[in-house]
Amino acid sequence: MELETQNNKYALVTGGSRGIGRAICEKLAEMGYNILVNYNSNETAALETAKLVEQHNVSAEIIKFDVANKEQVDATLVKWMEDHPKKPIEILVNNAGFRRDALFMWMEEENWDAVLNVNVAGFYNVTKPVFAKMLVNRYGRIVNVVSLSGIKGMAGQTNYSAAKAAIIGATKALAQEVGRAKITVNAVAPGFIKTDMTEGIEEKQYRSVIPLRRFGTSEEVADVVAFLASPKASYVTGEVISINGGLHT
Repeated sequence: MELETQNNKYALVTGGSRGIGRAICEKLAEMGYNILVNYNSNETAALETAKLVEQHNVSAEIIKFDVANKEQVDATLVKWMEDHPKKPIEILVNNAGFRRDALFMWMEEENWDAVLNVNVAGFYNVTKPVFAKMLVNRYGRIVNVVSLSGIKGMAGQTNYSAAKAAIIGATKALAQEVGRAKITVNAVAPGFIKTDMTEGIEEKQYRSVIPLRRFGTSEEVADVVAFLASPKASYVTGEVISINGGLHT
């Protein structure tokens, strides 16, 4: 869905159809950005997110591709950029994530590969072409959604912890490469957030170890992402901001 708007500023949110991704799409729309809502399988949810975005009087487009599949990224995202040269993507939020938990001794190779492909290869496949245009325009905001798992490690998540730790390293390195071009690169690391990914986790079991005594919300994560994507964070780069209620500092 594409509406006529007075600005050509765009933000791309991968995995934007539900949960944290949807909240980020809405928050960036409030800031006046037209939104590209990436999804891989749930078109219905992506369309619902687009409708919510358009309530903020900006344009919303859904764009389907698997971040782990470079051919799909090139055929959809890269083609969209080529077809819309006057609609620069100023903000990229790498939110698409994927988990397949198991203790390492029982972890199948396919589950190791799948998690690394979505989280790490996906970062490369999407960021590379978007970042190239940011360099030309000498402005951009890249925000990577990582995880508490990538900071402290979590038992049963060796693959996921490894993937998110890799993106934290990439965040810090890329930030040093592109600062001169007025591009900032940061990450947010959510802890326990109420989303589809935590549906099987009993909140009561963790309240006693979380200083704020509750799980976080998608909106609370989106608020931090929005700050990092805004001009107010123009001197913040290479940082990883934890959003975990004090569970780990």
